[in-house]
This record gives sequence, structure tokens and C-alpha cells, in this order.
Amino acid sequence: MFDYIIVGGGSAGCVLASRLSEDPAIRVALVEAGPPDSSVLIHCPAGLAVIAKFEMHGWGYNTTPQPGLNGRRGYQPRGKVLGGSSSINAMIYARGHAADYDGWAAQGNPGWSYADVLPYFKRAEHNERGADALHGQGGPLNVMDLRSPNPFLGAFIEAGRQAGFAHNPDFNGPEQEGVGAYQVTHKNGERYSAAKAYLTPNLQRPNLQVITQALTTRVVMDTEVQPPRAVGVEIRSNGGRGPMQVLRLKDGGEVVLSAGAFGSPQLLMVSGVGPAAHLREHGIQPVLDLPGVGANLHDHVDVVIVVNAPKVTDLLGLTPGGLWKAVRGIFEWRRQRSGMLTTNFAEAGGFIKSSPVEAIPDLQLHFVVGKLVDHGRKTVLGNGYSCHVCLLRPKSRGSLRLASADPQAAPLIDPAFLQDPDDTARLVRGFQEMRRLLQQPALARFGGVESATSAQVQSAAQIEQFVRNHADTIYHPVGTCRMGPGGAAGSMDVVDARLRVHGVSGLRVVDASVMPSVVGGNTNAPVIMMAEKAVDMIRSDRRATSPHQEPFDDSRTRGHPHRSPQTVGV
Repeated sequence: MFDYIIVGGGSAGCVLASRLSEDPAIRVALVEAGPPDSSVLIHCPAGLAVIAKFEMHGWGYNTTPQPGLNGRRGYQPRGKVLGGSSSINAMIYARGHAADYDGWAAQGNPGWSYADVLPYFKRAEHNERGADALHGQGGPLNVMDLRSPNPFLGAFIEAGRQAGFAHNPDFNGPEQEGVGAYQVTHKNGERYSAAKAYLTPNLQRPNLQVITQALTTRVVMDTEVQPPRAVGVEIRSNGGRGPMQVLRLKDGGEVVLSAGAFGSPQLLMVSGVGPAAHLREHGIQPVLDLPGVGANLHDHVDVVIVVNAPKVTDLLGLTPGGLWKAVRGIFEWRRQRSGMLTTNFAEAGGFIKSSPVEAIPDLQLHFVVGKLVDHGRKTVLGNGYSCHVCLLRPKSRGSLRLASADPQAAPLIDPAFLQDPDDTARLVRGFQEMRRLLQQPALARFGGVESATSAQVQSAAQIEQFVRNHADTIYHPVGTCRMGPGGAAGSMDVVDARLRVHGVSGLRVVDASVMPSVVGGNTNAPVIMMAEKAVDMIRSDRRATSPHQEPFDDSRTRGHPHRSPQTVGV
């Protein structure tokens, strides 16, 4: 019997499990479908290249055929391991633009403006640059500048300035626009995932039970009461092959879904909460007709230019010189946790506008010292570099639907990439701006030659076809359990501003699926922020329903770093 059962050990789930179990009177279960985050490939930042190539520690999803991508299926890797996608991502710390959160509040979500969420970003953060009005120190999540940045980054930043973009040393500072180096979620030369930051230091708590390699198959509902109430979850151990077990809630407890933009809506639907007609198609008896479950799916769509540059040595270029440097880098990382294996690959980038009339940046750049093709899954010979441009605020909206009632079956993922003509037009302009930057003297002096695949496209029409033939996700799906007021004004909303599922008691969703619209940047830091804020809401609601309960004093846990986990060996 638990006070809180958290489904999904990703970025949000790790925060929730850690924070809620700070109160020794509260019993918490965290259920994760994947294994513990014990692989050195997770903790060594450059291990990302191996994880991506062999599709390790992920669900291995693909989209349905996308008309906007000329019928191609997109790749949708999501983390299936403690830490979730924060254990396999590129470790960039970016919050998005302040206007994104003000937009959430304006859509009927009080408490979600930038002024409201900034304290939670700061609470989560330990920024090695120091604390100020916009940054925190003492939080669990370590944020730092790269320990051993690639010296070639300076050429990219200078090329950006030559192209007319300002140098921005802090994308999470007063102004987002410009080019520069990203800060990363690292510590002492290792990846600092949400699991490592929040969960690992607290695994010995007697009131916290972490269950790995256990697939949650259903939220158990009490339908004899109105509104229906979540009373537990069904899980199957051994990766879904073991016997069914039931974890149950104490009176007044809650199930919190943190399974991500794909997992949370799928679990709601197989549990009977979702579009009633769709559920009946798969033989599921609806508990609650909630049509917004699985709707509003959208994602950052992205396209890449690859440049062949023999003079630029990179970790991805399979050349004798590059391989020898990589071997030396392994020994340096083992001894000192420094060197080229501390790279997150996407070390630099920027936020730019597709047109001068834009009020805020609508495009993001990720610059990679490496010839990145097909999400890193293809081996590319020779040295070079790549640049991504992604559309930050797509208008296209798709859906997630069930393929069957089997919770182990992959869902039907349709982000509707480039369905809206405005998305295509912006990405074409973004491609042109990215190419213009890459042609500046600071980079041109290295003799790089754009890959023939993209070099042959010049007109806007040709670029559009290149985009449709090559664009794909940059790994930020959101929106499938949209936050909003519900009712007549928000019939497609799934959770309220306190992240409680409309029409069901004892059930919340806390992950990227609740975002009404995707933030203008990478999504890991915002999800961690949302979970920090959710903890305060959960505690407040618990006190409101149990007025005689002694309030938990968490002041001792705020503004003080958690105990650091042990260094990972090789």
C-alpha cells in the first residue's frame, strides 16, 4: 500500500519520487519499464553515439507514414531506463522562452506564467556559474559549461556573428536570441540525468520503493464511486513477461503518470479513459469519455546539413587519426573524466528568427562536430560537421492512438509533421539561414564542402522537397494530455492546472504530455521544472484533504545539494 504510485522513471518520475519521499511518513513507489541506469554508456557523455547507433535503452518507436514527409516514417526514440530520455539525450540545458509559459497561463492555466515557474527552475538547478536572479545553486540538477569543449566551436560562433547573429553566452538568461555554446547537465565529466541527480542519492530511503523492468499495464479504477477513482496499478515484472501484480493506494493516495507524451495517454486509454468511440473499437469499456487523450500531439521537426571537412577531427568520423584520438580519449576519460569523451556532440547552437518580423526566435540550431546522419544510426566515413535547424513552435497537430488494447503494443504515433503550410515555409527559411551561416568565412576557411545530398538543392521549391525527404524529430514530443480548464471552453483538455485528470480523482499526469504547446527549446529542463512544481501542488492538495495532518517541512531540502552519487567506473 502506497501513498503515491508514480508510473515512469524518467525526468518527471525521478523528481517526484525523490521529492515526495523526503517526507518519511509518505510511502512512494516508482515503477519503470526499463532497467537501472547502470551502463557506462549512459554516464560517459560520448556514449550517446553508441546508444543512438544501436538504439539502446529506448522504446524504438516510429511514427505512422507522414504525408508531410513524403510518406516516410519518422524515428521516435524515447528512454526506457531509469532517467528516461534524460539518460539518452544530448544533455542540453535549455528552458525555452519566457513567452512560452506566459502563453500557457493565457490559455487558462493559472500559476504557469514565467514568473510562476522561474522559482522551480531555480530550485532544481545547481549552476556551476553561480546563482543570480535567473539561476539557482544548491538544487539537485548540476548544470555546467562543457569541461573539454571542442575548439572548433569558436569557429561556429564566429560564423554566426559574421552572419549577423549576436553571441549569446546564456540562452537561459535575459535574452534567448543569438548563437553560442550550450550549458549541459553534466557533473565531473559525466552525464547528470534526472535519475543521477534526484533518485540515485536517495535509493536507500526505506519509504521509497523503485521497481525496474516492470511494465504498467493498467490503472486500476473504482467505478462504483463518482467521479471514478484511481486505486492502484497493475504491473508485470520481467519487462512485461512476468505475472501480474497490483500495487494499491492508501486512502487519499494518488497515481501519478509520468510515462511521457506516448506512454501516459496510452496507459490512460487502455485503462478506459479517453475517446469513448476509439476505446470501444479496441474492445475497451470506457470508464470516462475524455476525447482529448492522445490529441494535440506535436513535436519539433528538424532538418540537417552535413559538411565534409577532412581538417576537422571528430568522434564520429572513422579515420585512422580520429580513431586514435578516440582511443586516447577513452583513457583520459577513465583517469580524469575530461577530454573528448565529455562531449555531448551538440555542443553549440543558437536561437534565431526565420524572418526579422518575428517577435521572438522561432528556430533553434544544434551544431555537431560530426557528420550526423539518420539520428546517428548510420556509420559515416570521414570527418566533418553538421548543423540542425528545428522549428520551435509548429502549428501542425497530430495524435496518438491505440493499435490494440494490448498495453505492450506500440501505439500509433502521428505528429502530423509539416501538415500546416506555415511550418514548411518557416523550416525552408530556416534551412536557408542555416546554410548562410555555414558559408561564412570563419567556417569556410576549413575547406568544408556541403554534402552532395543537400548541396544540389538551391531554390525554395527544391529546399522544400529536401526538407520533406529528410526532416524528422529532434526528440521533443508533447501535448497528448493537454493542460487546460476543461468544460465547454476546453473540451479537449485532459488535466487541469494542478495536473489532475479531469473527471477522475486520485490521478494526475506530470510529464511533457501536459504541455498545451511545446516550449521554444529542449524539453528536459522544463519537464524537471514541472515536476518540481507538481510536488508543491500535490503536498498542498494533500494538506487540504487531510487538515489534521502535520505539514511536512521541506525547507531543509531546498537550496541544499543532495548527496552526490558515486562516480561510475569503467
